[in-house]
Amino acid sequence: MAPSAHGQELPLPKRLVGDYGYWSRDQDPPYSAAQIPFRKLTHVNHAGVSFREDGSLSVPEGFLEPELNRRAHAAGVRVLLLLGGDFAGLEARGALGVLVANIARFAGEHGYDGVDLDWEYPETRSDRSFLVELVDELRRSNTDYVLSIDVPPWGGQGYDLARLRRTLDYFNIMMYDCAGPWTAYGQLNSPIFWDPSDPAPYECQPGGSAQEAADIFLREVPAAQLNLGTPFYGYWYSNIDALFGFCPNAAHDPGRVCGNTVTSVSYAQLKPWIDHAWERHRDRIAQVPYLLRADGGEGYVTYDDAASTYDRVWYSDWTRGLGGTFMWSLDADYDGHSQDLLDAMYRATLGNAQVAPTF
Repeated sequence: MAPSAHGQELPLPKRLVGDYGYWSRDQDPPYSAAQIPFRKLTHVNHAGVSFREDGSLSVPEGFLEPELNRRAHAAGVRVLLLLGGDFAGLEARGALGVLVANIARFAGEHGYDGVDLDWEYPETRSDRSFLVELVDELRRSNTDYVLSIDVPPWGGQGYDLARLRRTLDYFNIMMYDCAGPWTAYGQLNSPIFWDPSDPAPYECQPGGSAQEAADIFLREVPAAQLNLGTPFYGYWYSNIDALFGFCPNAAHDPGRVCGNTVTSVSYAQLKPWIDHAWERHRDRIAQVPYLLRADGGEGYVTYDDAASTYDRVWYSDWTRGLGGTFMWSLDADYDGHSQDLLDAMYRATLGNAQVAPTF
């Protein structure tokens, strides 16, 4: 479906943004610019650079990868510098101008097309105003930049969406991490629709599903400026045996959390488990899969497969009309041969009505 009659990938009618961490080049199997299928993307966010409170950049050894920008640009893909951290410290030091100048210098020297900001999370009224000022200064430093920020659906109070939308090209909605070590129950990492059977909705509300996240941001931001996120990873709960099961250790933990009995697992790690030691199940309301131990023992995994990834992207792009989607992260579904989840995203982004979603 994806290739044209001449074997070339079809152009994408919506944004498909891939987060790419420089560290994936050293993983097993390695994932680098040589493995990225650029023709299935529109943008790449290159992650790994942070900053200090004096406005200087902290660039890890091995971060720069000239082939990344060269290959991306040859395919018509733009590469953004993903800059993460707590930007509030810059305000206290008065270092905003220094940081913006350093970003402009670094991006210019190494051929980046823009900046993606990941602040987890602005909390105060001062933070909210400072983020607007930061984005405005970045835009003034280069009017050709592609500018985006990563936002959680439950963190809307930290973002002045009405002002930010005037300057940003788009927002990346981080619609995942509704499950994890910080919860007391085996919840779903990224439901498409909210399942009211969830015993702890306060863990991921408001905005605990793709549907609700879209609803929240569409109140203040045009659909064309929104990308909805999908995870290429899940969470393995080692000591529960059912969807929404309670972690026994949480009953004895002052914070009432699952803690170290929960481990993050990439889709590439999960693939050998499926239909072997683990049985696939699907939450028919949330429209996402989960795994339980085939032998009836303890263990529960919340994750996304190709079907739910396709459905989420279709729902985002074509049912809700958003401007695109993105994922964390490109390497996490690579098994050394294929990328099932990225392929599903690409097929859904094309919007071929002959392949309808299952919801």
